[in-house]
Formats: sequence, C-alpha cells, structure tokens
Amino acid sequence: MPATGTRQQRGRALTPDPGAPDPADPTPPSGASPIRRTGRAGRSVATAGLAGRIGAARISGTLRGRLAPAERRAELRDRAELRTAEQVAASLGNMKGALMKLGQIASFLDDGLPEPYRVALAQLQADAPPMAPDLAEAVVTRELGARPAQVFREWDRDPLAAASIGQVHRAVTEDGRRVAVKVQYPGVADAIAADLSNTELLARLLPMLFPALDAKVLATELRERLTEELDYRHEAANQRRFAAVYRGHPFIHIPAVVDELSTTRVLTTELAEGARFAELEQWDQDERDLAGETLFRFVFRGINRLGMFNGDPHPGNYLFRPGGEVTFLDFGLVKEFIPSEIAVFHQMIRTLVLEGDGEGYRQTLEQVGLLRADPSLSTDEIVAYFGHFYDLVLERGPRTVEREYASETVRRVFGTNSPVAKAVNLPAMFVIVQRINLGLYALLARLGATADWRGIAEELWPMVDGPPSTRLGEAEAAWLAFGRPSPP
Repeated sequence: MPATGTRQQRGRALTPDPGAPDPADPTPPSGASPIRRTGRAGRSVATAGLAGRIGAARISGTLRGRLAPAERRAELRDRAELRTAEQVAASLGNMKGALMKLGQIASFLDDGLPEPYRVALAQLQADAPPMAPDLAEAVVTRELGARPAQVFREWDRDPLAAASIGQVHRAVTEDGRRVAVKVQYPGVADAIAADLSNTELLARLLPMLFPALDAKVLATELRERLTEELDYRHEAANQRRFAAVYRGHPFIHIPAVVDELSTTRVLTTELAEGARFAELEQWDQDERDLAGETLFRFVFRGINRLGMFNGDPHPGNYLFRPGGEVTFLDFGLVKEFIPSEIAVFHQMIRTLVLEGDGEGYRQTLEQVGLLRADPSLSTDEIVAYFGHFYDLVLERGPRTVEREYASETVRRVFGTNSPVAKAVNLPAMFVIVQRINLGLYALLARLGATADWRGIAEELWPMVDGPPSTRLGEAEAAWLAFGRPSPP
C-alpha cells in the first residue's frame, strides 16, 4: 500500500493568447495570461460553445443510435457519452476559474451524474491542464521580486497539481526546506468575475451537468466559494491558525506557511506527501474507515470546539497515510462562527438528537430563520425531513455511510419537491455549513466509511464531552491532555 502519492502533472501546458493582458501587471511579458477569454463576452462565447457541443453531441448520438442495429445501440450510446464527457472536462479545465470549479464539484458530488462524466471530470480534482512554466515563473517573479531560480535553491518547473485558481510547484528554499509553492493563474480574477456575472449562460450549462440540482443555488455557492479563494494572504492566515491549533496532533497535519515567500498571488508552505484520494479508495476497508473518521473529526471538532470550519471538503484537498493520518490542504475558505451561532448549532443537536424534542427543534429552526412558520406543516413532517441530516448520529453503533445516503442528502439540500423544503430559508450562518452535507458525506460515501459516528460526535459535542470511543479518539485525548496550543 503506497504511503506517498504526490505525482507529476500529466496534463498538457496551456498555450497563452498572444498579447492577452495580465490585469495585475500593466506591462506583462509576452503571453502573460493563460486564462483564455478573460472578458465576459469571450467567456460567454466559450460557455455557449461548450453548451452547444454538449447538445449537438447528444443529438448526433441519438440519431446514430436510432439508425444502428439494436445490438450496437448501447455501445454507440456509451461511446458518444464518453466523447462528450471528455470534451466537457477538457473545455472546463482549459477555461479555469468558476467553470472549472463547477467541473470539480460535479465529479464527486451528485450520484445522478452519468458515470462517463464523473470519470472524465474527476481529472479536474488534481490533474487539470497546467499553465506554461514560463507563465508560472513570471507570476513568481512579479510577486517575490526575483525569478524562481534566484529565490529558491531548487525549482521544479513541472507542477505537482493544477486546479481552478492556481497550480502548485515543488521547490527547495535557500535554507534547505522542501516546500510547495501555489501560484495563481494570471487573469483568473477577471475570468471568475466574467463566469459568475453571466447568470444566463450558467443557467444553461449547470442543468446539463447537474440535472437534479438547482442552478441558481449552485451558482451562488460558486460565487461565494471562489471570491474567498482569490487572496492568498487570507488563505495563509487561515492556514496558520489551523496549523497552530493542530501542532503535534497524532493524525492530523497542517503544512506550515512560509511567510517570507507568500504574497497575494503566491503561497509557499511546507511540502507534504501522501496518497491522493483516488489511491486511498484502493486501500483496505480498515484504512478507508480510519481516514473517514479523521475527516469527520476534523470537520466537527473545528465547528464544535474551535468555532472554525474549513469549508472545502473536496477529494483534491487531502493527502493520506496509513493509520488514519491525513494532511489537510487548501484553506482558502474558512468560516469563523461567533458564540451565538455555535449555541444555535448545539441547541439543534440537543433538541433533536439528545432529547428527541421535535417541538423544541421546530421552534429553534423558526427562531433562527431556517424555517418559515407554516401551520400547515406538522412537526412530524419537519422532523422527518431534517432528521435525515442527523441520521448518522441518532443512535450508537457502527454505521456505514452509503452512496444512497449522500445522494439523498444532496437532493434534500437542493430539492424543492417536499413541502418542508419549500418553507426552508438559508440564513448566512448556514450557507457554508451546507458544504458538510454536499462534500463531507459524499467523500465518506465514496470510502464506504464505517464507524460509530454517534460515539465520535459525543466526544466532540461540548454539552456531552464523551470519553474516547475509538483508537483515534484515545490518541486525540492523549494529545489534548498534554495541552494543545490555543488558536492564535
């Protein structure tokens, strides 16, 4: 079983548009921006073209299928769907920005997505097409004041990974530290603004990838998610806080930030190694269970004990080692909750899970604005609807997180068929928390993770403060007993 999983980027380098301006530099070098069509009009053309290709491919495939012999129809349909999926992945990867982030989310979020689309889009989680090496080096030069070869003792021109906003390069500092350097794509801010302001075309494209989801809700999530990520100084501050909190933890690792080599568009951190999520999925079930438990503990300890939530549960944001050890990457979106908000979360848990008080739970929902007061809805209906989100922790004992559970969770978040769903609002404090329902549970389902989730949750809920319920819980309790650092 592999213990390391960092790998060379296998995508092709993007060819820059000649003369395309870099909005961050009025005098960029030739071919400064790898983001194709950064303006709204150009991005609109690209998005419309993608939507058109999807539609045309489906029509063409349908016609060929009707003309083919019955025994070949399924084969032709599968081939056409795979070709279309590969076109979508390539187009979204090259466009970067919001549309690529959409592809990343699509690849692991909704079990209603056809399998060829899921497989093709999965490459965007860690293997998106990178920008040309010269462009990455130009960004580093502008941000750090010298070329990478002058700033670092060693600089790997081939990126470790390329994603929707930036890509990561290996390097070695002058004092010998092995680091990961995240470099933001030139022009990505304009590309994102163009994508997210073009609601009409997003409304056309989103339903093709997410036929079961509400396009407007998803577009809003993308807008909030991506604007937070653009400032790497913000991300560095978030990462420093988490690294301080988890210093010395037995199975959770946060790479340290190298402050002197970090700016708004370049983020340098300690280099971490481990297996990627796709590799983890091939490990023994016991190892997958331990990794799932660590993900669960990290999310819910953050909210319940620290008042902080790293809001991007995504397959590309973790590195795994045996024994449940996980390195957490990407702190671009972190929500800090105030005490009154945490008190609401705890009141919801207390009434519904610990006390079984449906009326009290309903009153809490209405008081915080999560549910509009509607006398036509019975409390039993409300508890049945919202109880799904607490299902893993309603009772003690081992429970496997299955794909059906994750898919139903997504449908409840975005669906409007239920009369209860039509009465649901989403106050600001709950928007980011939905990433647990949309991301964490999808990951646990892909792992088929099994644990006593109620026992683990009771360790993390302050109003219970339960004893360790697992081997990882005992290790964490020992770490806590020796006085972990407080958040800075």
